[in-house]
Amino acid sequence: MAKSKFKRIVLKLLKWFGIVVALILVILSIVVIVNLNYDKPSLYVSEENLQKEYANTDTKVMAKNLVAQMSLDEKIAQMYGEPYASGMAKLATNFLVKKRFAHIYVGENKRLGIPPWVLSDGPRGARVLGKDVKGVTTFPVGMARGASWNPDLEYRINQVIASEMRANKVNYAATPCINLLRHPGWGRAQETYGEDPWLLGEFGVAAVKGLEKHNIMACPKHFALNSIENSRWVVDVEVDERTLREVYLPHFKKTVQKGKPASIMSAYNAVNGEFCGSNKELLTHILRDDWGFEGFVTTDWLMGVYDGIKGVQAGLDVEMPFQQVYTQEVIQEGLDSGEISESDIDKIVTRSLSTRLKYALIDDQDNYPTSDIGKPSSIELAREAAEESMVLLKNEGILPFKNQEGKTIAVIGRLADLENTGDRGSSDSKPLYVETPFEGIQKHHQAQGNKVILDDGSDLERAKELAGNADEIVLVVGFTHEDEGEYIIFSREQMEEAAEAGKSLGKVTIGGDREDLSLLEQDEMLIKALHPMNDNLAVVYVGGSAIDMSTWEDDVPAILFSWYSGMEGGTALANILYGNANPSGKLPFSIAKNQKDYPPFTPYTKNFKYGYYHGYTLFDKKGTTPAYPFGFGLSYTNFTYDSLAVKTQEISMDDLLEVEVNVSNTGEVDGKEVVQLYIGFSNSTVDRPVKLLRGFKKVHLKAGETKKALLDVAAKDLAWYNPATENWEVESMTYELYIGSSSAKNDLLQSTFIVK
Repeated sequence: MAKSKFKRIVLKLLKWFGIVVALILVILSIVVIVNLNYDKPSLYVSEENLQKEYANTDTKVMAKNLVAQMSLDEKIAQMYGEPYASGMAKLATNFLVKKRFAHIYVGENKRLGIPPWVLSDGPRGARVLGKDVKGVTTFPVGMARGASWNPDLEYRINQVIASEMRANKVNYAATPCINLLRHPGWGRAQETYGEDPWLLGEFGVAAVKGLEKHNIMACPKHFALNSIENSRWVVDVEVDERTLREVYLPHFKKTVQKGKPASIMSAYNAVNGEFCGSNKELLTHILRDDWGFEGFVTTDWLMGVYDGIKGVQAGLDVEMPFQQVYTQEVIQEGLDSGEISESDIDKIVTRSLSTRLKYALIDDQDNYPTSDIGKPSSIELAREAAEESMVLLKNEGILPFKNQEGKTIAVIGRLADLENTGDRGSSDSKPLYVETPFEGIQKHHQAQGNKVILDDGSDLERAKELAGNADEIVLVVGFTHEDEGEYIIFSREQMEEAAEAGKSLGKVTIGGDREDLSLLEQDEMLIKALHPMNDNLAVVYVGGSAIDMSTWEDDVPAILFSWYSGMEGGTALANILYGNANPSGKLPFSIAKNQKDYPPFTPYTKNFKYGYYHGYTLFDKKGTTPAYPFGFGLSYTNFTYDSLAVKTQEISMDDLLEVEVNVSNTGEVDGKEVVQLYIGFSNSTVDRPVKLLRGFKKVHLKAGETKKALLDVAAKDLAWYNPATENWEVESMTYELYIGSSSAKNDLLQSTFIVK
């Protein structure tokens, strides 16, 4: 009897358990379906929602009128992305089920007819994917494009990215990344353009203008001094005023004032004791009061601001992507205590509305059909970008490989046939396809009937035998998103613990900073094993920044930096290796002979001081010879410089220095050369770099052709920042002028001029 009763209880419990499980599954299914098929409201002011405020074309007046009609809760709803729970569910569901980045809608107010705006990351291609869109045109990473030294190319790339964002029903791009590379170990180095503020500024302006051309709100990031990844949520960067103004902010200033982006993204880290999301000195005094920025500021995604009241006080406009500290409770607490006022809230909401309404009033969505994604011209541009980006560092006469029949080519390395376009964090882009190095080389040789053999290099003896029997070896080495990139860890506490300990605590993470600049051990072993087997060996490096090649560079005859080269990287690589394209990339950073020659770098830290010198300015100041200088890159032809002329030897403080120089292609093939202009400050009364980049131009020259390159420099761009007067000052003195093919002294012609 007791057994029977027990059995009935068990059966009843199992029945109820089954019902509960079934209900949970039903609820989860509903959540998944709802979040995969979320509503996509229009981003534009529609006729049925048109209200009297929109009749006024002055969006500042429109915004002010609309804010006057809002309740406090409605105003707060303009200050964050989506509610935390529903927004996180949407984001997670789309990542896990569809492997896509969901649309996050911000600032919609149906009562007042205000449409939302929606963000996509996009440093190398549109991030958000619309319905039935399988992928997008994916370009080389930012560092590769910086190596092209071609801002016009960057402008065209961002036009394509913008048009594909529009086709995916997006109108805001969290790009470009213009943080300065102060140390090559920075995990997100691949997203930016290099180590020099002038180079960064020129590319930042080009990117913003390309995006804004298609009515995409551009958002340069991360403001400011973000160049340590593993401690990004907790590190406080100390910097003096001159270093801040002259080294870490000029590129942001130029991008803001010349590019005129709609928005700026604040950084996670603190600067001089205050986190960037609530740093009034950065967001208000410098960005708005000093530079005249009129757009709106958003946080970096997730935990981008830690104190909502301080955020309002500092002038932070929108918390992204979810509401975490800009809550009704926090704002009301600040209002009750008198720390903030409703007029502060009004100012924030009016600022963001007045900017984004400019875009909401232009309904040209029909101009961007999804059929335009991955157009032949866009794919051709991706290949062109990859070719112009690749930097030939060393070539003992073996490249380009000969195009002839009857050859056996060995493509070796664990990355040789890997679809490897860069990190998997916010800069990720889902390509329509990826052509690997092996696939590109194999396709190149199909017409000639040559044998192309793939080997991952895991069996050293087999790889050595293959190398010994092949006519030429392409050895692909480097990194993936597991080795470098955005540091993916979702616990601020864990990051803080590691920062306090000064080391990794062994938590499961993705990407992050590189503490050792050497290649992985298996790659170095492969290079050392294979180079004695064949003289026709080219090492192709895949990665986002500088590496230490000191243990093997003397052993190999050719080294090519191919970077993370995008969806057309394989074709571009084959074209470079076999001479269909002439390499024209130049290093956007310096490479040291010894890792100790770089400035200090600590990935796990709560406090760090940034100095005035880094990169080529540090090497110049210390008299240290780098392994490869900033701006260096070889070609399959030779270029010479002569007839340097300064048009006016003396200029005033308001003048433009005009310079010309003859550049000649003395070789037998057409090529492109990057003419670089530097200014020297040896006569300065204050501590200044030996020289600074102040201009560059990429010139195409046919074999045997000479062209006159014209460059100019504004006298105001020679200024230094005087903390005592809080002003930029140009010294009256004699300056040095350098023009040539790299920052190395031996590669530069020299002259002088005077500023009166």
